[in-house]
Amino acid sequence: MSKVKVTETILRDAHQSLIATRMTTEEMIPILPKLDEVGYHSLEMWGGATFDASLRFLNEDPWERLRTIRKKIKKTNLQMLLRGQNILGYKHYADDVVIEFVKRAVANGIDIIRIFDALNDVRNLRVALETTKKEGAHAQAAISYTISPVHTTETYVKLAKEMESMGADSICIKDMSGLLTPYYAYELVSALKKAVKVPLELHSHATSGLASMTYLKAIEAGVDIIDTAISPFSQGTSQPPTEPLVATLQNTEYDTGLKIDKLNEIAEYFNPIREKSLESGLLNPKVLGVNINTLIYQVPGGMLSNLVSQLKLQNALDKFDEVLKEVPKVREDLGYPPLVTPTSQMVGTQAVLNVITGERYKMVPKEIKAYVKGMYGKPTVPIKQEIVEKIIGDEEIITCRPADLIKPQLNSLRNEIKEYLEQEEDVLSYALFPQVALDFFKYRRAEKYKIDSHCVNFEQKVYAV
Repeated sequence: MSKVKVTETILRDAHQSLIATRMTTEEMIPILPKLDEVGYHSLEMWGGATFDASLRFLNEDPWERLRTIRKKIKKTNLQMLLRGQNILGYKHYADDVVIEFVKRAVANGIDIIRIFDALNDVRNLRVALETTKKEGAHAQAAISYTISPVHTTETYVKLAKEMESMGADSICIKDMSGLLTPYYAYELVSALKKAVKVPLELHSHATSGLASMTYLKAIEAGVDIIDTAISPFSQGTSQPPTEPLVATLQNTEYDTGLKIDKLNEIAEYFNPIREKSLESGLLNPKVLGVNINTLIYQVPGGMLSNLVSQLKLQNALDKFDEVLKEVPKVREDLGYPPLVTPTSQMVGTQAVLNVITGERYKMVPKEIKAYVKGMYGKPTVPIKQEIVEKIIGDEEIITCRPADLIKPQLNSLRNEIKEYLEQEEDVLSYALFPQVALDFFKYRRAEKYKIDSHCVNFEQKVYAV
């Protein structure tokens, strides 16, 4: 067994999980040279919700963040998370948009793209995976890990083999809810290591309190890479902390080779940012504890808070326990989808509606109807006929890859925003988040106008002197 490699999540999933992806590029810049010196396998710093949050809440261009970080990080791989055919949005996009997005991501500095599909439908990974490889980047396919009567070790081995045969350079077990238990992790990793030859990575969340122990058993079974977060932004709904795992593996055959003193300097940099987030209320202490509901209802931390806010809006917070019990029932009805974006939001909303209306599937959101029609891909097991009829009546279910039905979109999108276009990447920002991107483009133009008019005034003053 060679040394274990470490992917650091502080610049993406750690702050996405704990402070709603609100860390700014400006807060990241000073520590980048030190992060680059540690010897991490990679820095996960883009994708997931960073794109949406940058535009929507921080008035930042996510492409500019990527370019800025790339200039400062010279030695370490930069990694992003991509939702397959959903890219970074919540629906399927045409192939031309997926291809262009991956091309621009790699051209702007991404080295490794982790590609997953909420339903583990490998057809939804193909275009992104092939384009990543074509552009010379590392294509990592991710298994969305979940628990159900139909998700067995054999299910995951079959999936991993399919991913490897598609050309995946490595495979990640993406345990978004912290459901993977230590001894089962040993069994699963052992089986996967026998089945595939590519490196294996494990990504988990500390929501249920299991993740550090799970990592240790996975390492003993031969996992190659683990995802951790520097301690100030670790634990709770984030990843296990980097430093204790590095210390645990020191002077063993799994030694990461990372130095605690360097990691400590990085932790000291992020401590004041954590304190500021606690004081402002952005970091809610509730997300830092162990939530055992995760294991009982298989609900990710982010989904739990989403359910609470939906019930608050309906003045029905007293129905929270009832909704939690309804979630697994809806999930079973829908063919046991893993609960990860966007299926977690869809299943959660349907559970809330079932409880509040007092009748199951009396009200059905359009996303659930589209899901049942096959517009998101293939569920793990077919949906029972009675549920299909209840939700979509006798409407036809598609069996092709959903994106096959979407016409090319890039040219018409480019046309729609031509007056705001400052870089080719703007078309992609607009494709994913039309209104949010448009608001940002207007803000950017207004800011530029302020600077330009200031320069004009300055020139006039100089000339007058």
